[in-house]
Amino acid sequence: MKTTINRLIAICPLIFMLFVNPFSWSRVSGLQTQTTSTQKSGQSPEVTLPSRAAKPLYEGQLGKQVSEIEFKPASRVVTMKLAVDDPNGYFRPNIRRENFAVYEDGVRQKNVTVEVDHSPVSVALLVEFGGRYHELTKVLGEGVATAGRQLLDVLEHDDKIAVFKYDANVETLVDFNQSHDVLHSAFNGLTTPGFSEANFYDALLATLDRMKNVPGRKAIIVISSGIDTFSKTTYQEVLQAARTSSTAIYSIGLGRLMQQEAYIYGDKAPFARIDWNSAEKRLEELAKVSGGRAYILDSRVEIPAIYDDIMENLRLRYVISYVSSKPAAPGLPCKIRVELIDSKTGKPLTVLDSNGKPIPPRVFVQESYSAAPASGD
Repeated sequence: MKTTINRLIAICPLIFMLFVNPFSWSRVSGLQTQTTSTQKSGQSPEVTLPSRAAKPLYEGQLGKQVSEIEFKPASRVVTMKLAVDDPNGYFRPNIRRENFAVYEDGVRQKNVTVEVDHSPVSVALLVEFGGRYHELTKVLGEGVATAGRQLLDVLEHDDKIAVFKYDANVETLVDFNQSHDVLHSAFNGLTTPGFSEANFYDALLATLDRMKNVPGRKAIIVISSGIDTFSKTTYQEVLQAARTSSTAIYSIGLGRLMQQEAYIYGDKAPFARIDWNSAEKRLEELAKVSGGRAYILDSRVEIPAIYDDIMENLRLRYVISYVSSKPAAPGLPCKIRVELIDSKTGKPLTVLDSNGKPIPPRVFVQESYSAAPASGD
């Protein structure tokens, strides 16, 4: 009897991981896969990654991903925060310190430290909530509130969120200085929109302007059809603002859901000639030039997976620090290059997916920084 009890105690943690916390088990399994691969290969320090979807969730092409570089003149410490993704845009975990080679003006830097950073984020949620056609705007009434509540599931305690809705004008529902507790009541107040214009370009431009003074890692999540009916701002103007902004735009397109609703009314309906494809392409382009991603919603079931993808892309970074070997030269740019290498051979690092197939990782880092004195340093 005593032996049986001891056995049950021993397997309790395994039962917990399998049934109560399957995510923890998947992380442990992924790490074990990496270790096993290295042991089997002997001399080959291959990195094997946990299983991911075969295709990206986002549409179109990725724009240039933003990296961060900080230089402290007094200590000459350089700190970079950068993303390492696979061709489908998924963050690549499990890459070790010795696999990063950092070069500054062609000179490899020594004593490099590497960590993984999970930063708090500031998110502005901009939702379409108006339009000229009641038959289509009822999709907004049914979907936007649900999508907003599902975003709350991926927020963490230190994250900040503001919620804006737009029709002819932009309205602030929740601001960054308010607690998460008010969010549910804000989404509960969203019913079917009335008749109005849908001035998307004006709304996005105003939200980009609102984000200029928000510190830290930040993004705008846009839930919209991309249709604009009467904005003063042109598409080219808001596109240029997105391109020069430091705020990534992640768009979730509602066009296909609204298009499915439009088909019910046939080709004689007043909204039958809406150019849904052009609106979808504009959402993709706005996301691309800002360093974000564009998603197209075919069903509301997809929203949780989309939010997970956004938050992974927004939060996770490798943090690389080293003391610069270059003599101080304020104002002169230092060229940066980061490579992933086999620490024993110096050749490019082999990264395998869960099926043993090689995948080329992509390192996103800005090309240079200036060794200008920092205030207070």
